[in-house]
Amino acid sequence: MGIDRTELAAALRRARERVDPGDVGLPSGRRRRTPGLRREEVAMLAGISVDYVVRLEQGRGPVPSVQVLGALARALRLDLDGRNQLFHLAGVSPPGPGTIDMHVRPSVLRLIDRFADLPVVVMSAKGDVLAWNAMASALHGDWSAVAPDRRNIHRLRFLPDDADPPLSSVGVTEAEFAATAHQSVASLRSAAARYPRDTGLHELIDELRSGSEHFAELWATAEPGGWRTHTKTVNHPALGPIVLDCDTLHVPDVDQSVIVYSAVPGTPAAESLALLRVVGTQQWGGTQQWGAESSRP
Repeated sequence: MGIDRTELAAALRRARERVDPGDVGLPSGRRRRTPGLRREEVAMLAGISVDYVVRLEQGRGPVPSVQVLGALARALRLDLDGRNQLFHLAGVSPPGPGTIDMHVRPSVLRLIDRFADLPVVVMSAKGDVLAWNAMASALHGDWSAVAPDRRNIHRLRFLPDDADPPLSSVGVTEAEFAATAHQSVASLRSAAARYPRDTGLHELIDELRSGSEHFAELWATAEPGGWRTHTKTVNHPALGPIVLDCDTLHVPDVDQSVIVYSAVPGTPAAESLALLRVVGTQQWGGTQQWGAESSRP
């Protein structure tokens, strides 16, 4: 298959014009001359450069990768048919059976937007952060500031990179860190059993095994498992440690996890979440918030 640049450009423009800014947590404003999202907003949501979006909409530039096409489909809130159309127009085969689903359905995106007072992220079966709401950015940092290939909780945990934006840390005790590390590796063990032919998953595991002695040690003895409800301490750069309940909701037909952070009403953690709803991701004391969840997710 070859790329159809003209039709791909038209499809991207149409999709961008159909998305209401309010549906993706952006202010609508009164000065918008055209309906839908601006190109810079699509770029921010997809984690790519504005120039890249411009070139695609002008029928120029390189053939977009599978990762870029998936990120654009999520940013533009396309359904499965719309996602597949982007892939076909780009001359790329959509992900087939037996591969990890990286497409977040619009209904799930609407759901996480309804959690206006709780941080929520959506993760793939191999730990990719696929979507998040405004409160998740207020708690962890702006995920769009993290390079798309780094937007994976296992890479952030076991393969920290100085090029990542400033990261909020998670876990204040060795016991908590050890427990979440084991859970992280166990989830990959389970994913490897469910998706023996997923190239991206096995490339990730190979990268982790070769780049992290800690991961390699855990992998050698890890039993399969999944993400379970637990308590997590998030070290917020302005508010300090916040102890939160972390519940995992499973979307079974796409094998994705919706992670919801909450706190018991009346506790200091609940007060911190209430404050985060007000301040969002604005700067505190000259310190810019903050990239993604850290190497201790």
